[in-house]
Amino acid sequence: MVVEARRDPASAAGAIKRIADQLGVHPEALRTWVKQAETDERTRPGTASTEAARIAELEREVRELRRANQILKSAASFFAAELCATRRCVDRGAVRDRSRQAVAAA
Repeated sequence: MVVEARRDPASAAGAIKRIADQLGVHPEALRTWVKQAETDERTRPGTASTEAARIAELEREVRELRRANQILKSAASFFAAELCATRRCVDRGAVRDRSRQAVAAA
């Protein structure tokens, strides 16, 4: 309705206000809807609704993946440190066993 009213020069002035009153909505709400419809139809520059939703979804996915990567990095460093500690303990035990064997053999 608004787009048609804007095309007609005689009714273009105040078209949004007049149509908003007819529909019982606030003029700014109608103006926002018209702008979004024009953006979706590519008659106005901007991001279409479907593209905006997809961008938001992808940004959310990127945040989740970054968080998962951070958790995995933390876990890897934790287990690496534990592995080093376990190896030191095993190595000390092996040295002790060799020392005992050397003393027993002598």
